[in-house]
Amino acid sequence: MSYDRKLMRNGNGWALSINKTILDFLDINPEVNMVNYTMDNDKLIIKKSTKEVSNSN
Repeated sequence: MSYDRKLMRNGNGWALSINKTILDFLDINPEVNMVNYTMDNDKLIIKKSTKEVSNSN
């Protein structure tokens, strides 16, 4: 599975939008689950984190 996506401006940085199909495939609910990302040479690896979003603001 491969997707080309445009990065979006977000403050001083850039953001990547992850569509619902990918979130469903990874079993990620963005309101509950965090993601973990790592770099492996020239690859960005995104996976579901073992941590959950904190509701304490």
